[in-house]
Amino acid sequence: MNFDAALDTALNRLHEEGRYRTFIEIERERGQFPHAVWTRPDGTTKDITVWCGNDYLGMGQHPEVLAAMHEALDATGAGSGGTRNISGTTVYHKRLEAEIADLHGKEAALVFSSAYIANDATLSTLPKLFPGLIIYSDALNHASMIEGVRRNGGAKRIFRHNDVAHLRELIAADDPAAPKLIAFESIYSMDGDFGPIKEICDLAEEVGALTYIDEVHAVGMYGPRGAGVAERDGQMHRIDIINATLAKAYGVFGGYIAASAKMVDSVRSYAPGFIFTTSLPPVVAAGAATSVRVLKTAQHLRDAQQTNARILKMRLKGLGLPIIDHGSHIVPVHVGDPVHVKMLSDMLLDQFGIYVQPINFPTVPRGTERLRFTPSPVHDARQIDHLVGAMDSLWRRCALNRAEISA
Repeated sequence: MNFDAALDTALNRLHEEGRYRTFIEIERERGQFPHAVWTRPDGTTKDITVWCGNDYLGMGQHPEVLAAMHEALDATGAGSGGTRNISGTTVYHKRLEAEIADLHGKEAALVFSSAYIANDATLSTLPKLFPGLIIYSDALNHASMIEGVRRNGGAKRIFRHNDVAHLRELIAADDPAAPKLIAFESIYSMDGDFGPIKEICDLAEEVGALTYIDEVHAVGMYGPRGAGVAERDGQMHRIDIINATLAKAYGVFGGYIAASAKMVDSVRSYAPGFIFTTSLPPVVAAGAATSVRVLKTAQHLRDAQQTNARILKMRLKGLGLPIIDHGSHIVPVHVGDPVHVKMLSDMLLDQFGIYVQPINFPTVPRGTERLRFTPSPVHDARQIDHLVGAMDSLWRRCALNRAEISA
């Protein structure tokens, strides 16, 4: 086989479909987020504003977080030195897991290298713990959940997105005695819609199923202490396993699950994705623990972020742009074509210094390509004005009408 030719074919296919992903090289400036510097391919630079980051609350720049990381770096050095079982568990890891367990009102928590790995490792391990387990998974669950369910070797059922009636039908068709788990998300990040948490918990209690929720795009952002949508809705105590990240609203790195002490101990003891992975550097664990602690009492940041999201949605809707609005902090603008969404993203960056990455297949279905804006508390009124003006100019200049661009 000509391996180079095969690689050329695969890459050319992405270029032809307009789906080839270009990494934009930026340098965030400490204390200046969302300001950054973009380095163009020719080596020249341009000041830009980041509008697509997942550091939703700017905690990656928070002085208490940075101070905690500096302290841990000076005290311990760079890396952890091993897996959690072999020299890689430090006081910083234990503090972080204690903060997370307290956040979610659970007995214990377990930190992974990412929320992707936490989902994959946990969902692929659960059938080992519960022989015959059937997992019922929402059709729009994140790729990490899909991968974990796919790899676990057990039975799986896919229910239509947020369709509890369909979920009930699938459960009713299975053996009532079989162990069951329902896996879903609190906020689906590409459309920004919410999962029906109470309804799913009601059904789970009725049939004796476990519940597994991904709160990746909600922790830090919702609830009186930032524990997520389940906390906001008063349903957190009904969730058996909570998955989330330390790399979005908390602004650092890593992922976790929170559950009963026995559940966490079992996953810790059986999941290869946890057992055989070097633990987070202590400096990262220290920063993440501080961020979790700070956001438990930082309602003003959540309020400011939600206000900016509402303002941006209102103003973009006022221009007649096709906004997808389900009431969350995520602001998607539907474009519907991979070439056109990339063109719009490039023009925003080059002409206006606005960085928003195009979102296309396989992250979203074909024909639903979009720009996904993530306003934060540290985006100011002037930056919002600039973004709205740029979108107005480009939308009209390109004669964008719904999903078509005629440039």
